[in-house]
Amino acid sequence: MNILTTVLEVIATIVVLVLVIALFVPKAYNVQRNIIINKASQQVFDYVKFLRNQDHYSKWVMMDPNKRMSYKGTDGTVGYTAEWDSDMKQAGKGEQTITRIVEGERVDIRVVFIKPFAGIAETYISTEPAADASTTMVVWNFDSKMAYPMNFMLLFMSMEKMLGKDMEESLANLKRNLEA
Repeated sequence: MNILTTVLEVIATIVVLVLVIALFVPKAYNVQRNIIINKASQQVFDYVKFLRNQDHYSKWVMMDPNKRMSYKGTDGTVGYTAEWDSDMKQAGKGEQTITRIVEGERVDIRVVFIKPFAGIAETYISTEPAADASTTMVVWNFDSKMAYPMNFMLLFMSMEKMLGKDMEESLANLKRNLEA
């Protein structure tokens, strides 16, 4: 009985320690990547404002070609929603909705993750002329939060590296597609 009590006390101490540490760990994180595309800004914007075009460049969207998709609204307009449901754990289930468009400059998208973990991310893709009118700087920004006490995991994982790598790959796909 003494050993069981000691084990339970150690487990309780670890749980309390994790909960206390999680109070001081940031909950929010931001990841941003950019790329220069050798196409005019309006042409790039006219491509990225349509969520269905992510089928051709987003690593996350392309992860499971067998995922079930449904759509609501008119693509390229505020309120358009694309929902996905995948049997692959990495792809999960969720939806993304266009929440704001600044014509020719920026599209804001809210991403709601349902599986494998619940969460919400506010993202945007912006376009602006780069060195001259024939090149475009594309910026992809991802803001999200991890709820307490799950934010404790941020001590051991770099969202900057994990998400950043996927965003870089997606932007490279976008560049390749638009410059082809």
